[in-house]
Amino acid sequence: MTASFKKILITGGAGFIGSNFVRYILRQPAEKGRRPSVINLDKLTYSGNPENLRDAERDPRYKFVKGDICDKRLVAKLIKGCDAVINFAAESHVDRSIKYPDEFLKTNVFGTQVLLDCARTHKIKRFIQISTDEVYGSIEKGTFNENSTVAPNSPYAASKAAADLLARSYFITYGLPVIITRSSNNFGPYQYPEKIMPLFITNALYDRKLPVYADGKNVREWIYVLDNCEAINYVLRHGKNGEVYNIGSGNEMKNIDLTLKILDILGKERSLIEFVKDRPGHDKRYALDNRKIIRLGWKRKYRFEDALKATVLWYKENVKWWKRLKERKEEKFW
Repeated sequence: MTASFKKILITGGAGFIGSNFVRYILRQPAEKGRRPSVINLDKLTYSGNPENLRDAERDPRYKFVKGDICDKRLVAKLIKGCDAVINFAAESHVDRSIKYPDEFLKTNVFGTQVLLDCARTHKIKRFIQISTDEVYGSIEKGTFNENSTVAPNSPYAASKAAADLLARSYFITYGLPVIITRSSNNFGPYQYPEKIMPLFITNALYDRKLPVYADGKNVREWIYVLDNCEAINYVLRHGKNGEVYNIGSGNEMKNIDLTLKILDILGKERSLIEFVKDRPGHDKRYALDNRKIIRLGWKRKYRFEDALKATVLWYKENVKWWKRLKERKEEKFW
């Protein structure tokens, strides 16, 4: 059975994945003669950027509200009349979480609890909690499935795991129609340049060093952000309440190999690589078993090599978007 929605509250919609999802939803064809409207609630922290959705501002179905998901009065006001909530709002940078874990706990745990409580009060038809493969921790061989033990190794991952468990408890205790998605590493346009891919692309364009942790052999699984957006939308409409869905690609790669690919695409020298001290608790490898969502009917569309080239080209052609972000006078983690 396919669910349809008239009005969706999207939190964290000015961030990387959230903004790509807002744009994706607004461009979807009408269902049963109607297209959903979207409220985007975002606090606009350092990584939230209204420039990400300038094109959406012209759409009468789109409304932006600056605010905090921890503000229960505001959330309760905005959620009225909505029939779905998708929670992208989160502090998400692992290195920052190591230094400032309290910020991550406040937004990722308490903020999620506020959203869940308001969703329960207003009888929301579906609540999608956006999570991450990092809640499973590191795996040497094989893949994590949805029944794997949650064993986070950073304050960021621990805060997301706690939010997942809260969401699950609201389904079990209150019957709130919650679904959790856990995706592998996303890449694509509009990603804040503290994460490895946009950081390395933009540093290389400036002929700056690319700081690779340790020996660069940590493995990540990469999924193009539009594939993830389509998967989230698919789960929103076809998923089963109370379930967890892994969203993976099978595109595993060592960080050093990804670095070399970026340099090769840009025609830059490998002398730009700089090996730096490893961060504490650095997970060695992530890998997801995504057969469950494939059985549901979703499949990815984008080849990794093509999507990587398109992503590099986007940052090359949109210097104005990221240049000011890299030049901000704030504490750097790169």
